[in-house]
Amino acid sequence: MHDVIIIGGGPTGSHTARRLAEKGWKVLVLEKKAEAGRKTCCTGIISRECIDTFEIDSRAILRELNSSVLFSPFGNTLHLHRKETQAVVLDRSAFDLSIAAQAQLTGAEYQFDSHVTDVSITSQHANITGLREGKYFQITSKAAVIASGFNPGLSERVGLGASKDYAAGAQAEVEAPSLEETEVYFGDMAPGFFSWLVPTSRGKARAGLLSRTEPGTRLNKWLQRLAEQGKIVSHDVKLSYGGIPLKPPHRTYSERLLAVGDSAGQVKPTTGGGIYYGLLGSEIAADILNRALADNDLSARRLASYERAWRRKLGRELRIGYWARKLFERMSERQIDRIFEIIKRSGIDEALLKAKDISFDWHSRTIMSLLKYQVISRTLKVINLPFKANDIDREQR
Repeated sequence: MHDVIIIGGGPTGSHTARRLAEKGWKVLVLEKKAEAGRKTCCTGIISRECIDTFEIDSRAILRELNSSVLFSPFGNTLHLHRKETQAVVLDRSAFDLSIAAQAQLTGAEYQFDSHVTDVSITSQHANITGLREGKYFQITSKAAVIASGFNPGLSERVGLGASKDYAAGAQAEVEAPSLEETEVYFGDMAPGFFSWLVPTSRGKARAGLLSRTEPGTRLNKWLQRLAEQGKIVSHDVKLSYGGIPLKPPHRTYSERLLAVGDSAGQVKPTTGGGIYYGLLGSEIAADILNRALADNDLSARRLASYERAWRRKLGRELRIGYWARKLFERMSERQIDRIFEIIKRSGIDEALLKAKDISFDWHSRTIMSLLKYQVISRTLKVINLPFKANDIDREQR
């Protein structure tokens, strides 16, 4: 019998598997795709902090990023540039394969084409049911980890609840020979969210958007617009899709069971980025599970420490980011355009760029820094905040 079965062979699942296998536990990863590295709808942008923290294989990096251009609905622009590399674009296939290979080298076992449909918990085991090659299978382990991405059906079936608020993403690989820096667009193509054009390599780029509804239809229209503007060669490209949780589920643990990554809502509500937060969550999950297995105590009461730990690390960022996300969705296009004008005219963009504590990954400081400007708060009609600035400063020291 396996000690831990991990459902999902993406970066979060594979990193959890690696950490547990390093401790000597018998780990099995069940991945529904035919092999690792099949993730398609992901922009794959991570920060220098993520690279340094998790020693990301440099061979999985396509391009370094240190600048971007933001476009308002009515044509105002903000150019953000720093001399130092702020982020990189990953080759998601190479990235996923690299982390899976590291897990396998430490002893983790993988089974592909294994679509898990249910997890039932008894006082002694976690029983996993799934489909492989059209046939049902059942496997038993001491504990299970759900790392299968945005999978609300499975989360609800195992009693964790599901995120009630989420966005849908669509993305395509396009030819953009003249694109030199990341472009982010706000407006009617992605109401309440944004669209992006991110250079990767050799005249290639990733074009995508987030939306509440019809992401494919919206992306096709926007790609046609980009082609007409000469920014991409053709809009006749294949689209990929994905769901992104904007809030964590009701809870991320139960007896013999943890959820990590997108399954746990460990995603930036502002941008939808989940790689770094998911890896941080998996690190905590592996540590808690290692100690619980060693003590032979996989009760819900014991595993509750996982949720307390990851929420101490990420909780305030998620709450403030979600508040900012909901505020942004209520803004009109005129308000967005007005904010662009204020930031540019007042030199707020330059001030933020010079601030050393403004981070690619930790957005609460940026949010609070913007709201300290009264002209912005008045424009957004923000009177009372659901959090305290001092609390943010204290938690991020």
